Amino acid sequence: MTTHLGRAPNLTKHDALQRLEHERNSRLAQLRAIEESAPHADKDLQEAQTAAIERVLEEIEAAGERLADGSYGTCGSCRTSIPVERLEILPYVRFCVGCQQRVS
Repeated sequence: MTTHLGRAPNLTKHDALQRLEHERNSRLAQLRAIEESAPHADKDLQEAQTAAIERVLEEIEAAGERLADGSYGTCGSCRTSIPVERLEILPYVRFCVGCQQRVS
């Protein structure tokens, strides 16, 4: 039986989990690449890139928690459904586009 997410039609929990895992693996690969280039890299740039990737990894972790508690796919601000197309592109996103623009 396929479990669809309550607020994100046409996106199954399995699909969301796979997308989050892919994003996590991609970010971990980026961190490894930064570490490998360390002797030749600009230290300030390297620190900024590492910090940005670590923030995304935290967002991915938080999205996994929302998936587990059933709130995945619901905007953390206005509580409306986040469009499935947005979740397919940014599976760790916590806000709809309108609310994201207001918090950014």
